[in-house]
Amino acid sequence: MLNFDKDRFVGIQSGAISIADDVRSLMKKLISGGAERLFFMGTGGVQLLTLPAIELAGRLSTFPVASAFPAQVVLDPPAGLDDKAVVVIPSLSGTTRESVELLSFLKARGCITITLTGHKDTPLAQEADYNFTNFAEDDTSSEMFYLQTLLIVLALLAERGEYAGYEATVAELKTLPELLVGVKAAFEDTAAQLAATIKDENYHIFTGAGSVWPESYYYGMCILEEMQWIRTRPVHAADFFHGTLELVEPGVSVFVFKGEDKYRPLSDRVENFARRYTDRVRVLDAAAAPLPGISPEVRALISPVILATELERLSAHLEVLRQHPLTTRRYYKRVEY
Repeated sequence: MLNFDKDRFVGIQSGAISIADDVRSLMKKLISGGAERLFFMGTGGVQLLTLPAIELAGRLSTFPVASAFPAQVVLDPPAGLDDKAVVVIPSLSGTTRESVELLSFLKARGCITITLTGHKDTPLAQEADYNFTNFAEDDTSSEMFYLQTLLIVLALLAERGEYAGYEATVAELKTLPELLVGVKAAFEDTAAQLAATIKDENYHIFTGAGSVWPESYYYGMCILEEMQWIRTRPVHAADFFHGTLELVEPGVSVFVFKGEDKYRPLSDRVENFARRYTDRVRVLDAAAAPLPGISPEVRALISPVILATELERLSAHLEVLRQHPLTTRRYYKRVEY
């Protein structure tokens, strides 16, 4: 596979899942200690990677689990940011400016803080109440944060008696890193062909529903826009027919992401419509990925992980064909924000 280090990838994803026992113990401690609310507050694209876990909590639990933008929180915080609130802050670098400012703000209010970082010797790793550091870089961080935030929510639900299969789910997830290598290998030729097809296209609509909607948003904004300077229009599949459908015409690229949860029919509906009006419909379906030994229940939880690991292969080919490394930015180091 192009520019892929199997051992590095497996090690990073195994490290992500290895926090499962500690997360369960921590959730037990926090719930028994009186925690009443859970927030996820990430800056930029990493916040999108927390949304599938938040959505899962909203379906299975009455415990308040919400998201918020750090840059907004420090200006006008939501209700409930006190010593009964647990706030999870993911940051690959551990130095993200808005998130560092947020951490100080939360500590002053007495909130319980948990950080998920890719580097230990950083402000977010060292100054939080609890930290889980697992070395990762851009090409491996999506799967890592999807898995870690999923484990946090599942541990919370398990402690509240709202999810009975925590140990069994973790056992399956521990086999996932090696299986994801197989997913990448199975998708490699498709990724190469798709990259060759779209390398000169400058606009794409991205859509999905349920747990894969955040990945469609993330890939459009954080990969194609930020790392390739390609214009995109992410739109939730439930909103597609309330505006974006009018942009579909011959030659318009529509990426449809499909998961294995109950929201899949929303993506099917968009695909069926788009195929009637454009010849550029690209479907990425988590259900097509080979994952032997993973139960349907767990597959439904990890659809965004599957798509993220496939899309990394697309990115690897795109940066070569477009002669535009994923690390190249115009403004990232120069913007005061």
